[in-house]
Amino acid sequence: MSKNPHYRAGLMALSFALLPLAMLVSRPAGADELMKWERIPLQIPLKVGQERVVFVDKNVRVGFPPALNGKLRVQSTGGAVYLKADSAFPQTRVQLQDVESGEVLLFDIAAGEKGPTEPVRLVYSGDVSTLSHAGDAAGQPGGADRAASGSGSSAPTGSDDGTQAKRKKIRYSAPIPVLLTRYAAQSLYAPARTVEAVPGIHPVNPHLPRRVSTLYPSEPLTVTPLAGWGVANRSVVALRLTNTGSRKVVLDPRSLQGQFVSATFQHRWVGPAGTPEDTTTVYVVTAGRPESAFIAEPSALRKAARTVKPEARHAGSI
Repeated sequence: MSKNPHYRAGLMALSFALLPLAMLVSRPAGADELMKWERIPLQIPLKVGQERVVFVDKNVRVGFPPALNGKLRVQSTGGAVYLKADSAFPQTRVQLQDVESGEVLLFDIAAGEKGPTEPVRLVYSGDVSTLSHAGDAAGQPGGADRAASGSGSSAPTGSDDGTQAKRKKIRYSAPIPVLLTRYAAQSLYAPARTVEAVPGIHPVNPHLPRRVSTLYPSEPLTVTPLAGWGVANRSVVALRLTNTGSRKVVLDPRSLQGQFVSATFQHRWVGPAGTPEDTTTVYVVTAGRPESAFIAEPSALRKAARTVKPEARHAGSI
């Protein structure tokens, strides 16, 4: 080997330049802790003073008891929930609610001087161990392609492990009208924790008047819109039916006036006015915008006619 001092200095400089790169390559990559949501509260331990991220992949509202005020800082944005414990506290129930579907997720959170800090990623389907193996494969040379394609061959350019799942067509467990009707009934009358999640469901404004006199005109019923939800180009509108007459009314879906995909009554009949049974709910499923399925109110038609007549007179005088 040459004893040229400039050569030795250059070799030492090259060695120091390569050292950080070697350290970077050999350092193990951090991994998310996968937890599968199966309607059983998930235990999320925290380390005091260290923030921990939970990727829920949903737009959620977070609720926690007043006992955690000043002890737990919570921020939710972009499908991630950021948790930081400022002091130790025992296991406490925290509730997350999906803004779109209403589904409730339950966490049992505790904070101590020791605890994990790696991010948590929720899994809603599939097997957690299988997903973990796929994530490990992505960390190996060529593993990302194998994890995305499911084989040893290279994946197409631009593929990844998240967008492919999002592009898959949603498969529903029952016909859309059934799912919408069931979801509406549960949202109105069942505890929030028991509401069955429906992928893609969202609240809709039915744009109906406060009283709908054209829905069931054959009986003395007051019809009041309550709420609406939509998914897959279908909408469900829940309406309260109140009997204002002195006799029992047996409800018949054939008496409903409008263009509906389906209609379901909460009860088959309503009792006379003033009795505990004088009110029930009907759920009507529509195609497209809900307001277009209902017959326009007579007052709205008269108002439209009054608007048209002056315009016609004005056109005739020209």
